[in-house]
Amino acid sequence: MADKIIKPLPFSIYYWSVFSLAAAGLLNMVYSAISHYRVHTDILYVSLCAISDAVNCDTVSQSTYSIFLGVPVPVWGILGYGFFLILLSFAGMRNADNRRIWLLLFIIALFFSTYSLVLAYILKFQIKVYCIVCIAGYGINFMLLYLVWIIRRRFPEKGVFNPLKKDILFLWRPWKKKSAVLLGYLSLFSIILLFSPNYWQFSLPELPAGLASGITEEGDPWIGAEDPEMTIIEYSDYMCFQCRKMHVYLRRIIAENPDKMRLIHRHFPMDKKFNPLLEKSFHPASGKLSIAAAYAALEGKFWKMNDLLYDIPRDIKKLDIRKLSQQSGVSFKGLITAPDNKRVYYKIKLDVLKGIELGVTGTPAYEIDGRLYQGRIPLELINKVNFL
Repeated sequence: MADKIIKPLPFSIYYWSVFSLAAAGLLNMVYSAISHYRVHTDILYVSLCAISDAVNCDTVSQSTYSIFLGVPVPVWGILGYGFFLILLSFAGMRNADNRRIWLLLFIIALFFSTYSLVLAYILKFQIKVYCIVCIAGYGINFMLLYLVWIIRRRFPEKGVFNPLKKDILFLWRPWKKKSAVLLGYLSLFSIILLFSPNYWQFSLPELPAGLASGITEEGDPWIGAEDPEMTIIEYSDYMCFQCRKMHVYLRRIIAENPDKMRLIHRHFPMDKKFNPLLEKSFHPASGKLSIAAAYAALEGKFWKMNDLLYDIPRDIKKLDIRKLSQQSGVSFKGLITAPDNKRVYYKIKLDVLKGIELGVTGTPAYEIDGRLYQGRIPLELINKVNFL
């Protein structure tokens, strides 16, 4: 019996399958871009895939790897999928003859898939967190590559360079709407890259001149009102992104309400050398940074040091003590010997034990009127300050 001849499916089925996947990839990147923006600007935001310490899209958004060449990675994804879809629309034209543009699309899909492998490596071995949205994007890229490869097999052309030349000529000769659309998109692409706002680089606000600060009877540094109507005790880790974001927010509130609010700092490094709750260190460098801050408090320069430490990159490998001394005004010799200073060591240990006794399990955490708030402070409590 003769072998049964298998007919390829109609071109439209292949075409719309690729279109649907690329559109899904674009929507995935749009969600990622919105989530990235809100993670950095909205103190109450938690994404849908922030499930645990091991599976958490927000941790990925907070990573320095989420920015590439000064632009968020999801924005690059939006631009890439947009370009892919524009080329795909040309491939669906009648004069494309089911063959034009597909080699270009294959090259782009191959680049997407290769970049996905690079990002997957970063997730696994650098950030060490899994991101559901990211993994979904990788799957879309690999499926795109496979489907475009199938189409080139179903509607074949010999060689590589000759089809590629035909694709380019199809786009640019004669001058048609296709060329204008591509040039317009590339112009938009350039504008976005040049003028993308650096919303992830938030900074501490200027505090009012003469704003009071000091040390409590328990030895905790404070800033804000001398006779406060609301006191917030923060348990913080200098390597914790959410701690920094919340601290910037609280400093803004203090700047606006210098006679109503007081902020008290307590150390809670997620470093097992200081924190008995931990089986492993989540932020190994955080203990060293707490040592620098605790010593600075002995010289009466805690808040200057505190601000500098929050700005240190979370992937720091080595702390530049001399530079930190010059910027903060804290003595270099004191910072060098601080790890052996028993007052510094016991201060950090005491703060951690107070936090554990209160019920703190992670950072940031806040104590207000004897109540514990983990992760963030309810907005209604902050708003209450403006009406006291």
